[in-house]
This record gives sequence, C-alpha cells and structure tokens, in this order.
Amino acid sequence: MTATHPPRTHTARHEWAAGLMVFGAIMLMLAGVLAIFRGIMAIAEDDVFVTTPNYVFEFDLTGWGWIHLVLGAVAVLVSVGLFQAATWARVAGVAIAGLIIIANFLSLPYYPVWSVLMIAFSGFIIRALCVARKEDLGGSFDSAPRDM
Repeated sequence: MTATHPPRTHTARHEWAAGLMVFGAIMLMLAGVLAIFRGIMAIAEDDVFVTTPNYVFEFDLTGWGWIHLVLGAVAVLVSVGLFQAATWARVAGVAIAGLIIIANFLSLPYYPVWSVLMIAFSGFIIRALCVARKEDLGGSFDSAPRDM
C-alpha cells in the first residue's frame, strides 16, 4: 500500500525566498536601530560629528538627527511586518531602505565612512526584499507545504 502525500514542489525556492525575506527583515531592523542611535547622537551631542563648511546639502545636525531617528523608527516597525511576510511591508521596506540611502548620501560630509556603510547595507536590504516573489513565499516563512 502506498502513502499519498502531496508532491513537494519548489521547496528549495520556497526556503530560499523565505531566507531572503528573513535576511531583509533582520537587516532592516538593524539598519533602523542603528539609524535611531545615529539620530539620538546627532540630537543629543553635536560634537560627535564633524561639520564641513560649504556643503550643498547643509542642514543643522539636529535636523539630520531627527531625520535619521524617524527613518530608523519606521524601519523597525516595517521590519516587524516583514517577519509576517506581508506584501505591504516589502514595499514599505524597499521605500524606507531607499530613503535611508538618500539620507545617508546627503549626510556624507558629517560621518562619511558610516554613511557609505549604511548605503551598502540598505542596498543589500533592497536586494533581499525584491528577489523573492509572492508565490515563492507562500504567505509565511514555514517550509511545510500548504493545503489548498
């Protein structure tokens, strides 16, 4: 007597997609936490950052601190949605990572090495969130086949 089990199709693809989503969620949460810390540093103590005169995108460091603080808080909230494999969270995660890239590009003169690092970090987040398709995810991170 043979057992009837539903065929497991695309399990490697499902696991790869789920792994990328978890990677993107964790990276976005880390980027958000680091942006929160950077924002707090800029708001509380302006002596941490070096200011450069005559920069095209010149803002007050406290203003940059608030921008990074808000972006970081939103990134952490969106990453929670990514752990649920929500489509809205993927779209918002790509948008937030793009805004983090722009904010770090504009604040390059104040903290150049960290800004370049966060730009690369956010690029990995966008890559991880854009690779997996909805049908690959199956609506959750579990690797067990779903009954239809």
